[in-house]
Amino acid sequence: MSNSPRVLTLGHSPDPDDAFMFYALAKDKVDTEGLRFEHILQDIQTLNERALREELDISAISVHAYSRVLDKYALLPCGASMGDNYGPMIVSLRHFSVADLPRKKIAVPGAMTSAFLALKLYLETDQFDFVVIPFDEIMDAVRQGRADCGLLIHEGQLTYEQEGFVNIVNLGEWWFERTGGLPLPLGANVVRKSLGPEMLSKVNRVLKRSIDYALDQKNRHDAVGHSLQWARGMDHSLADEFVGMYVNELTLDFGERGRAGVKKFLAEAYHLGFISQPVELQFVS
Repeated sequence: MSNSPRVLTLGHSPDPDDAFMFYALAKDKVDTEGLRFEHILQDIQTLNERALREELDISAISVHAYSRVLDKYALLPCGASMGDNYGPMIVSLRHFSVADLPRKKIAVPGAMTSAFLALKLYLETDQFDFVVIPFDEIMDAVRQGRADCGLLIHEGQLTYEQEGFVNIVNLGEWWFERTGGLPLPLGANVVRKSLGPEMLSKVNRVLKRSIDYALDQKNRHDAVGHSLQWARGMDHSLADEFVGMYVNELTLDFGERGRAGVKKFLAEAYHLGFISQPVELQFVS
């Protein structure tokens, strides 16, 4: 009988927060309980599409896209990315009124992203002009005149001003105020249900161990340093700030606020017809 470790595919985005989160797994810093992980780095829209086809064992996924894979994947309680009074934002080279936004052409990072769903909730319509652009090319697309404004996710939320852009609306701040203080759910980690309950619980323990390791102050500097190779121009200090926005206590566990944020987000999307079915959250125990 083979003693080879079980290898699971693990999809995540090539960005600092995911790299920070999985630093301990990539560098064999924690007990993996006999598991090994094949790290597959792709943008979130691609990962969302792959989840529809159930191609990966474990994957980062937009909370929006999760509503379409309920039969295939369960949510891991750890690994969430939440915008807690901050988050995706619409930026432009020139200021304009938010009332004009429905008449603008908007560059978005993917039709299944949570940022795009939040924009539809904000506008209360899906009838507006948009173009899908890879998340790290959105500011360039606006500069080139391919769009009037762009929906920024990831580190652009911290660097847009130095790039010459102005903030039109921050959807994380809007959601926080509108919901009485709930975080805006953006990303989560999911795991294939077909792996079975025992394996799902093991995966959850190991991934949480990795996140906990990186958040430990003894290890944080090295974990941020590891993430810099995907930081696209950020120095260590700025990368640390960005990581802190999206890897924190809510990442270790959604908690009551996080779960409430996801429920409200998807319930409103269903009410407005932006997703096709109501969602009952299914977490790995």
